[in-house]
Amino acid sequence: MALPDSPRGFKSLFRTGKDRPHFRHIDVITAFFVAVFITSNIASSAKIVDLGFSLFGIRLAFDGGTLLFPLSYVFGDILTEVYGFRASRRVIWTGFAALALSSAVFFLLSALPADSEWESYAGSAAYDAIMGGISTGGIAAASLLGYLAGEFSNSASLERIKILMKGKLLWVRTIGSTLIGELLDSAVFVFVASAAGVFGWELFVNLVLTNYLFKCAVEVIMTPVTYLAVGKLKKAEGFR
Repeated sequence: MALPDSPRGFKSLFRTGKDRPHFRHIDVITAFFVAVFITSNIASSAKIVDLGFSLFGIRLAFDGGTLLFPLSYVFGDILTEVYGFRASRRVIWTGFAALALSSAVFFLLSALPADSEWESYAGSAAYDAIMGGISTGGIAAASLLGYLAGEFSNSASLERIKILMKGKLLWVRTIGSTLIGELLDSAVFVFVASAAGVFGWELFVNLVLTNYLFKCAVEVIMTPVTYLAVGKLKKAEGFR
C-alpha cells in the first residue's frame, strides 16, 4: 500500500461524516496507541538496559523503549485486522503527530534558562544526557523512519496474508508480519538513532539483535490477547 503522497491523499485519512464509517472503539485504541508510542520513545532516550548475558557472543542490551514499544505492533495488528489498513495508517499518523509535539516541548525546555536551585541538584547537563535524544529530535526521527519501514510493512503484509489465507489462522498473520516489520523497524531505528548520536555505534549490533528478539517474543506471547481483542472488537463493531 502506498502512503499518502499529496495533501489531498493525506486528508483522506481523516475523513469525517457520511463518507467514513462510525466505529465505537477506535478512539480508545488510538489513545492507548499514542500513549504507548510517546512513552516508549521517551524511555528509549532515557536508559540503556543490559541483561547481563550474551547470545552467540553478542551482549544483550536494549533501549528502555523496547519494554513497551512492541505493544504498538500489537495495536497495529488489531487495527489492521478489525478496521483495515486505511484506519491503521490514520492512527499511526496521529501517533507521529503527538510524538512531534512531545519532541518540540522537550526541545523548548532544553532551550529555556534553568532555575539555579534546580541546576544544583539536577542540572542541564543531566537533562541533555538523558532527554537529549527526544529533545533534539534524534529519537523522533529514528522512530518515524523505523516505524514507517516496520509498521507499514507489518500492516501491509498482514493485510496481504489475510487475503491469501482467506481470513484464517490469525496467529500466522500476526507473527509472520511481525517477523518482517520488526526486523526493518529495529535496524532502521537503531541506525538512525546512532547516526544522530543518541546511541553509540558500538551498541548497534547488540541493540538491533536484542530489540528484534524481544519484540518478536512479545508478539508471540501476546497472540492470545490479540485473538481475544480482535474477536471482541469485531463483535462490538458489528462485523461478522
